[in-house]
Amino acid sequence: RAEQKEEQSIDLIGKNEVYGDTRHEVHVYVKVFTNSPFLVCMDLALSQERIIDPNYLWTGPDGRDLQGQSYVNLTETGKLMVMGFMVSMSGAYTCTLSHKVIETTTQEEIEMVEAYKFMVYAYREADHAYQVSVRFSTKGCRLRSNGLFIELLKKILNSAISYLTCHITESSYKCHSIRTPKNGLQYELFVNFLVNPFAPGWEEVCHEIPYDCEDVTNRRVRQAAERIGKFFHELRHVLKHEFQAVPTIQYVDSSFSMTPIDSCRPGFGKNHHTHQNCASCCVVCGPGTYSPNNEVTCWTCARPQARMYGAKSC
Repeated sequence: RAEQKEEQSIDLIGKNEVYGDTRHEVHVYVKVFTNSPFLVCMDLALSQERIIDPNYLWTGPDGRDLQGQSYVNLTETGKLMVMGFMVSMSGAYTCTLSHKVIETTTQEEIEMVEAYKFMVYAYREADHAYQVSVRFSTKGCRLRSNGLFIELLKKILNSAISYLTCHITESSYKCHSIRTPKNGLQYELFVNFLVNPFAPGWEEVCHEIPYDCEDVTNRRVRQAAERIGKFFHELRHVLKHEFQAVPTIQYVDSSFSMTPIDSCRPGFGKNHHTHQNCASCCVVCGPGTYSPNNEVTCWTCARPQARMYGAKSC
């Protein structure tokens, strides 16, 4: 993912290349453990011209020359790819391009120097969970059967999604009395729970694939949420027609709702202002900030002495 400027054409972005800009730093976002796009040590306009005796000097976030480093692919035309991108590789990558311009009349050689700065950030996909809300009608709020019903419901749902290494967490319910114009006083259970992708054993599933597994856990939790949605869609028919006696607790039609909830791994967060071009990503926390938990915020350190990326504490 790269910050795209108007003058960049789709063809050039499609070649997995990001061009520099002498006017401002270019932000580039690289998914952890993948290779970065090629960072090109020139702007788009200059790339269309003939360049005489070009010389490229790339330096990394620590200020060291990147020539000969094992984790970079540096081409003879000044393109840099950072391979197997890690959190610690985040930071400023700077290239200095020097080349000659020859005056046509005097044949005088003039040395030209341009500097290009790329801010390269590691990111992860957000971890998804789903907040579910649903209502049931009941005969009264003080019935012991209400709590037993919720526990049974949770057990059924966990059983239905366990093969996806997902489970139900943060389940709760409240009972409210509701006066309606047509039916007088009624009682309803307002049930909430989270469909969570990290049931016991999820790490083993992740170890079956290389590197990170957000894509796998997110796909599994989406399947689990869809399965639960189908369960509630069919539930009214089941409660009405497949019990010999009409149950005292009934699903309230169209009360099912589901909302995706994002979280980021520690050391990562979301910032719509700083990272507009990767707003949905969990971007590595910058120097002076940290994220100790699975929320989506990088907090500012009280004493901003931390100079590392991806801090989980100050």
